[in-house]
Amino acid sequence: MTKKYDEHHNCCYDVVMTTAPSRREITHERIVDVAARTLRRNGFDGVGVADVMKQAGLTHGGFYAHFESREALLAEAVERAGRESGTRMRERVDASLARGESGLRTVIESYLSEAHLTGAESGCVVAALSSEMPRQSATVAAPAMNRVRKLIALVQHAMPGGSKEQAMVVASTLVGTLQLARALGANAQGKALLAASRDALIAQYVTE
Repeated sequence: MTKKYDEHHNCCYDVVMTTAPSRREITHERIVDVAARTLRRNGFDGVGVADVMKQAGLTHGGFYAHFESREALLAEAVERAGRESGTRMRERVDASLARGESGLRTVIESYLSEAHLTGAESGCVVAALSSEMPRQSATVAAPAMNRVRKLIALVQHAMPGGSKEQAMVVASTLVGTLQLARALGANAQGKALLAASRDALIAQYVTE
């Protein structure tokens, strides 16, 4: 921040100076973005340093200029993936609440949608990785557990007056349903499972 003099009003005012990201920062973000998509698609074990760097258009040797280890990359990728999908859902919920509509219905219908069924690469990192989270090191498990807490908090935010315990139940049902539906596949069975759970959650928890 700096000061600029306004001759017309004979006074000074603050000017926020923005600095363009450096080349290194841009490269770092590109690597994390590729890793976040790969992570949701292939799981923790499916994220290889060489493959991520290749997809990012970089050489394998440049990896350690950005990360101390593969686990450091995974930790950032988990956080990035969770923040991206969480932000999108939060925006949808807030828009629904602003219109006087049910934020919880928005969460349920969006999370248990056919688009989310087939869109693991850009979807919720908790549903994509929760079964693998307990087997990770502390470096990776910490941000992963934080994403679980964030999901529960988002569900509670979407249901004004709802308790944390209710939010836990709803969040668990959302994640479990999506995982089972993906196990069945993007077919009639998988879609029927989504619909059944979606209808049951709305009937039990959504009041409009």
